[in-house]
Amino acid sequence: MSEASRAASAELRAKLFSPADLGGLRLRNRIVKTATYEGMSPGGIPSPALIKHHRDLASGGVGMTTVAYCSVSPHGRTFAEQMYMHAEIIPALRQLTDAVHGEGAAVSIQLGHCGFFSKNSELAGRRPIAPSFTVNQYGMMAGMPFARAMTEDDLTKVIEEFGTAAAMARDAGFDAVEIHLGHGYLLSQFISPATNRRRDRWGGSLDNRMRLPLAVLARVRDRVGATFPIVAKTNLRDGFRGGLEIEEAIGVVERLEGAGIDAVVLSGGFTSRNPFYLFRGKRPLREMIEVEKSRLQKLTLRLFGARVIKEYPFQELYFLDLARRVRQAVRMPLVLLGGALSLENLETAMREGFDFVAMGRALIADPDLIGRMQRGEAPRSRCTSCNKCVAEMDRNGVRCVLD
Repeated sequence: MSEASRAASAELRAKLFSPADLGGLRLRNRIVKTATYEGMSPGGIPSPALIKHHRDLASGGVGMTTVAYCSVSPHGRTFAEQMYMHAEIIPALRQLTDAVHGEGAAVSIQLGHCGFFSKNSELAGRRPIAPSFTVNQYGMMAGMPFARAMTEDDLTKVIEEFGTAAAMARDAGFDAVEIHLGHGYLLSQFISPATNRRRDRWGGSLDNRMRLPLAVLARVRDRVGATFPIVAKTNLRDGFRGGLEIEEAIGVVERLEGAGIDAVVLSGGFTSRNPFYLFRGKRPLREMIEVEKSRLQKLTLRLFGARVIKEYPFQELYFLDLARRVRQAVRMPLVLLGGALSLENLETAMREGFDFVAMGRALIADPDLIGRMQRGEAPRSRCTSCNKCVAEMDRNGVRCVLD
């Protein structure tokens, strides 16, 4: 490496590990642990294991860690064991936020609603809601084969639920909220032309399909105040024919910029249709069958899993090419996600003009990776993208099988 290259790398590294502002929040560096479902809330209650998981990430050096999918209401859960925001869990969440703050990091919580992607047996009427009437393949074996189109009253209720949940998160000590607009959950279902087939003011044009997400974000802002950071996670592509593509995804982020939110995490995929479009790498089908609790679902996975669960090859920074196009279109803070494993990858994110970089599996494998990178002890994660941690989420909680 030439002297000039070494100097440029040192400058990027200094930017990466220097404090940075996210709305009214000062982070100690630009690395965010992205929301990856932990499976550590039995009965929907945050556990000591969940607290330890995020404390370890904080002590390991991240600027901010993100508690994964917390539904804004009981009917917004994908399954009954999932956490949802309500008064009874606030003391446990306060323990978590205190633990993270004690290690010098910030902490966000991802708030979402599953829409039709549900097998929640506790759902009233056993009919999940959706932008449009649709078949719910995920819930079929749970006796929930269809989802109904949302009414105006449903939409008003969901908007208010997001606002209430965000205010409760702030009161529980979280430093930011991440509103989930991606991965085929409810707000993503409204954005995607594949799942939003409405002919009223909530469907059709991109402006109409963005009406609910923008109304949610406006209500969240009303409830949390002007300086509290709001982040949105959204798709660059849904990853299947007829879904959201990059041209409209740029329009989504432009509208989010106009709404004044503080940052956008650039992701992709629809959990209900192509779950490994987001993860990339190996498909741990055998392990997924092992942890599946439903005998019928086990059989289905054995018979058809290899056909319906597509495998996508892994490459480092696999969303970078699409994310660049968004970076060129907007000036707001953007978070690069997808396949960041090494210090070189993190420097690339800075070089490409991204404000933050999110890491998932790399930090599941090595919670202390960022601190070791800063000390010059570890240039990259040991993660092999085997994706067995995905199955571990449903066993005893997410962990790296290399441990």
